Amino acid sequence: MSHFRLSIALLLPLSFLLATADASSDSVITCQGQVHRLACDSGVISVLTAQFGRSDPQTCSEGRPAEQLRNTNCSLDGTQDLVKRRCDGKKVCEVNYDDIQTSDPCVGTFKYLQTNYTCLPAIHLVLCEDSQTLLHCAEGQVISVYGADYGRRDGTTCSHKRPDSQIQNVNCWAPTSKVAQSCNGKNSCSVRAANSEFGDPCYGTYKYLEASYVCHLNGDRKSRRRSPPCS
Repeated sequence: MSHFRLSIALLLPLSFLLATADASSDSVITCQGQVHRLACDSGVISVLTAQFGRSDPQTCSEGRPAEQLRNTNCSLDGTQDLVKRRCDGKKVCEVNYDDIQTSDPCVGTFKYLQTNYTCLPAIHLVLCEDSQTLLHCAEGQVISVYGADYGRRDGTTCSHKRPDSQIQNVNCWAPTSKVAQSCNGKNSCSVRAANSEFGDPCYGTYKYLEASYVCHLNGDRKSRRRSPPCS
């Protein structure tokens, strides 16, 4: 039996989705040491910008001595790419402080993570390990995969009747381009969540495939030129 969760937003041409995404965005600021959480009530996350460091003396300043706020030219390289890899194409995403601070761009400065993102209308699915489902679009439309990864990000998704030992590792995720390679440009496409398809990023952990895609008109050249990158 297939076990999957499917969230459907609007099925619109991709060029329209991206134009809509440019119109409004949300911003989340999380102080150093706290969990950074992005979420979309409808659609999936598309990270626009992300910066870890300090660019002003006011943000995350409460209770902090002046010397920890003085350096306002502090930014960690690679933050945006990391947050995009972690969050693009997801409905909910959490980034831990340890995920971000691979090095310290300004020793002694109290830092924060700021992300600007928008929510793209899309079809979002979660498919438990060893299950199979069908990605499909309306007649005359084809699939364009926005992002996909295989692993485990939390202890609740695909956890029914699973022992604790199989759902404890929540830092296991491996972006994959295989879904895009198999499904892009097709009206429908069968996908299976299995180690034989995607490898095993965390042995002993019960995993799931999380993916998002949009449907656009077949032959819509403008949409194809502006297709978002696949993870």
